[in-house]
Amino acid sequence: MQIALIGAGNMAGALARGLGQPAVVSDLDRSRAQELAAAIGGEVAESNAAAAERADAIVLCHKPGQLDDVAAEIGDRAKAVVSILGGTPVAAVEAAYPERPVYRFMPSIPVEVGRGVILYARGSRAADGPEDEIVALFRDAAGALIDLPEPLFDAATAVMSCGPAFYALVAEALAAGGAAQGLAADLAARMAVETMAGTAAVLEANGDDTRELRRRVTSPGGMTARGLAALERGGVRAAFEEAVAAVVKGGRR
Repeated sequence: MQIALIGAGNMAGALARGLGQPAVVSDLDRSRAQELAAAIGGEVAESNAAAAERADAIVLCHKPGQLDDVAAEIGDRAKAVVSILGGTPVAAVEAAYPERPVYRFMPSIPVEVGRGVILYARGSRAADGPEDEIVALFRDAAGALIDLPEPLFDAATAVMSCGPAFYALVAEALAAGGAAQGLAADLAARMAVETMAGTAAVLEANGDDTRELRRRVTSPGGMTARGLAALERGGVRAAFEEAVAAVVKGGRR
């Protein structure tokens, strides 16, 4: 399946690398389009319309506010429309591309290494297009492809799409704590990142049971228990709950 990426920003790049196949790329910033096309063995189109004409499906990776303008340019050249636009429901994309099958996906940055989560919601005409082929393509790029009702997308996005930034902040803070106690900053950062990756692997292997992992690591009255108590006093749980709520509240404005 030949796809065309309409937009060549950070998420487009992560998705393109995760999909692992050449694509036609179009972006107002031609140098950015050229850079991404070179990275994935693809080609740069002269315009959004030209990209759509050469593709079996276009993937909307531009800014959400550009939806109507891009759709006016592409018109009926799009055969099928895949949207990864944040905060943009299927109905809005269908209104911009009438009579076209629409598929909404929400990926996260780790898809570029095949470990991200991708949410999926189908449009009303999804069955009229190559749904099975498109879903299979995205599934191959994901650690998990989750078919989810659109009303839950904002909450899910806070966890799986914003989550990498939250986890990066945790790694930074943990490394900074180690450096404050005498570790070299680069060594502390490596320890934090490798430990985060290993912890995720252990959780995945054991059914995502976070309580059981904490039990295994924490001896009563031991150093891990002291550290966890300090984190609870610092309000870690409440801070993450507030972060998720802030994302969801912003998405529903």
